[in-house]
Amino acid sequence: MLTTYLLTLTLIHIASCNLPPKVLLNNGIEMPALALGTFLGFQENGVIKSKDKEVRNAILSAIDNGYRHIDTAEIYDNEQEIGEAIKDKIDLGDVKREDMFITTKLWNTHHRRDQVVPQLRESLQKLDLKYIDLYLMHWPLALNDDYSFSDVDYLETWRGMEDAYKQGLAKAIGIANFNKEQIERLLNNCEIKPAVMQMEMHPQLIQTELIEYLRSKNITAASYSLLGALVPRSGLELPGPKLDEPVMVSIGRKYNKTTVQVVLRWAIQKSVVPVIKSFNSIRQAENINIYDFKLEQEDLDKINQFNSNTRFTLPSFWQNHPHYPFDKIEKPIEDPFVKKT
Repeated sequence: MLTTYLLTLTLIHIASCNLPPKVLLNNGIEMPALALGTFLGFQENGVIKSKDKEVRNAILSAIDNGYRHIDTAEIYDNEQEIGEAIKDKIDLGDVKREDMFITTKLWNTHHRRDQVVPQLRESLQKLDLKYIDLYLMHWPLALNDDYSFSDVDYLETWRGMEDAYKQGLAKAIGIANFNKEQIERLLNNCEIKPAVMQMEMHPQLIQTELIEYLRSKNITAASYSLLGALVPRSGLELPGPKLDEPVMVSIGRKYNKTTVQVVLRWAIQKSVVPVIKSFNSIRQAENINIYDFKLEQEDLDKINQFNSNTRFTLPSFWQNHPHYPFDKIEKPIEDPFVKKT
């Protein structure tokens, strides 16, 4: 019987491979509790594209290292390479399709209800899959093809997500980057409640209130940008704790773990499914090796003290959209998704 917000991580012992545990979603399916992220970031002319099959090769090594949950999105423009890697591994007999859990996301320019299923079918074609395990609405705001603001309500978009679920194209559906009020409005107007909510979370944005709210609604929390300022983002040094932060290093030494492993374990113990990107096989293996220790409460508290409610994923170029989910800032940046001429 499900208790409120069953996100207690049930360790599944598999002697042949160091697989992450799984969480039970509110529709009864299981999702691996650690995901490999595949977003390469963006540059002046939009999203960075994969070169020399780097995404495909990263997926191949990740599967070898025990990853079974791969996170992508329409806007990342790498679904085809991910599909190639998964097919290669299935053909080799290393995994079966049912072993893999693939998440992809609907982009903002396809928010009309009649666009959702066709767009998912396009993603499935690129991935060479018959179904997606988890389909997320990437943002609650809609855009036109030219990136001008659209007045399509995310409630309409959600009806399209429900269509995809009913047609068996997605085993679970969810949302990303919604605020609490938007989630509440969605829950009051949906037929099928979201199974997952993906959000930015790291030591400088610990999201305690939102995580507790999701727990109360039996919605699984997942996080991206988990390392926050620990590592440079887009080549920029950000204010905040770094990998050599003495407090973090001290905690790592206590458990004989790296700072990154400590932060991943911190997220797990917050009942959050972390999405972390690493294309280096050695680091992939390190990042998945986080189930043989447990942080004591005093160490969780030390990490929480870095909280400053700082967002590093802040698309202020959309902040005048009526469904923009975050607080506005004084000087918004230019939209990196719009190619410069």
